[in-house]
Amino acid sequence: MSKVPDNVAVFLFAGKNRQMSADTDFKFLPDRNFYYLTGIDEPGAILVLIKRNNDDYEETLYIASHTALEDRWRGKVISASQAAEISGVDEIRDIKLFESEAYAIIQDNTFRIASDGSSIMETPRLFAQNVGAVRGDECLVDIKNELISMRMIKMPCEIEAIRKAARITEEAFRATKQLIKPGVSELELYSRIEYEMSIRGSLIPAFETIVANEGNSFCLHHPKPDLSKAGIVRDNGYVQFDVGARFDGYCADISRVCFVEELTPAQEKVLELVQDLRKRAFGFIRPGVTFDELNKELSDAVTSWLLNQDLGRNEGKSNSSNINCNSKSKSSPIEASSYVWHGASHHLGLDVHDVGPRTSPFEAGNCLAVEPGVYIPEWGVGFRIEDDVVVTETGVELLSSGEDSKLSCIC
Repeated sequence: MSKVPDNVAVFLFAGKNRQMSADTDFKFLPDRNFYYLTGIDEPGAILVLIKRNNDDYEETLYIASHTALEDRWRGKVISASQAAEISGVDEIRDIKLFESEAYAIIQDNTFRIASDGSSIMETPRLFAQNVGAVRGDECLVDIKNELISMRMIKMPCEIEAIRKAARITEEAFRATKQLIKPGVSELELYSRIEYEMSIRGSLIPAFETIVANEGNSFCLHHPKPDLSKAGIVRDNGYVQFDVGARFDGYCADISRVCFVEELTPAQEKVLELVQDLRKRAFGFIRPGVTFDELNKELSDAVTSWLLNQDLGRNEGKSNSSNINCNSKSKSSPIEASSYVWHGASHHLGLDVHDVGPRTSPFEAGNCLAVEPGVYIPEWGVGFRIEDDVVVTETGVELLSSGEDSKLSCIC
C-alpha cells in the first residue's frame, strides 16, 4: 500500500473458472498478482484495498459463501476463517455483497479506482470498462508496474517455494529416466513424469511438459507425445525433457537430455559445448548484467566453437528425417544464430516466464531459469540443459541441484 497514491481504491480479482465443455471447467489457477497478495486460489474471489493516506487504509476480501448442499455438489470451498488465516486479511465478506459495496465506492468521487492492467483474466478488463462508464476513464489507475516490481524481487519464502518445486521436478525426472531404453515411447515417458510430479503434490505442471525424442527436440515446444515411429527411442539416440512442477503456486523449469547407451561423436561434441555454456552463464550472471549481455556472452562462445567445426562450409544433410536443414554455401559466414534458437535465460516465479522487463539489469533476489541450448540440423543433434537460480549480491545460487545436468544422463 506504500506504493499506492492516497485516496485510491484498488480492486484485484482472482478470476473465474474457464469452461471446457457443457458441464466441465478447466482446472483453475487464480490471477497471479491476486494470488501473490493473498495466497487465495478460489475462483471469483476479490480483494479490495482502500487507501486514504499512509496511516489510514482498509482491506477486504470477498469470497463465495457456501452451504452443505453446495459442498455436496462442487466440493468443499474455503471458509472465511481459513481465508483470513491464509491471506492475513481480517475483513472477509460474502461475494454477494460485493456489487453493491463496490458501486458505492466507485460513485464516491473522493477515490480514484485502481486495477491491474497486466491481468490475463477478463474480469478486471470488464470492471475497468464499467468504472469508466460510471466515472470516466480519467479516474482509473493502473498498478501493474507496482505489482511487477514487487514480484521481480523474491522474498525468502518465494525462493524456498521455487527450490521445492525444483526438487519435485528432479525427483520425478530421476524416477522417469529409469524407463529410458530402446523401444520406449515419448507417450510412456510423458505419462510417467507427469504422474511422478502429481504424486508429489504438483497437480498442475508449471507449463506443458515436453518429452522430445531426437529430431523432435528441434521443435522447441514439442506440444504432445509423438505417436509415430519418430517418437520411439532407439539405440544411440537421446531424449530431451523440459518439465516443471509447481509448489505453493511457484514454478520450476528444468531441462535434461538423456542419451541411450553410448554417445555418438556429434552428441558428445554438443553436450560438451552446452555444459561449457552452462558454466559460463553461471559465472557471468550477477547484479547489473542484462539478458542481452548474457546472450551475447554465450553467442560469442558458440561462434568461437563453430569456427573449429565442419559446419556452414559445405553441403550437409541431417541424419533425421524430421529436420529441415538449410545448408550454407562455402563462402557464407558461420553465425551462432543459426544454431542458438532461444535466449539463455528468463525470469521465474509464479509464472514460468515470470513478470519483469527483459531490458532491466539483474538484481539480487531475481529468480531465473538458465537454459543454454544448441541445435545443429546438419548433425541431427540439438538440445538444452536448464537449471533454476536466484541472483545473489555476488553471482548466483542454484535452486535446482544441477546434479543430473552432468549427464545429462546415459541410460
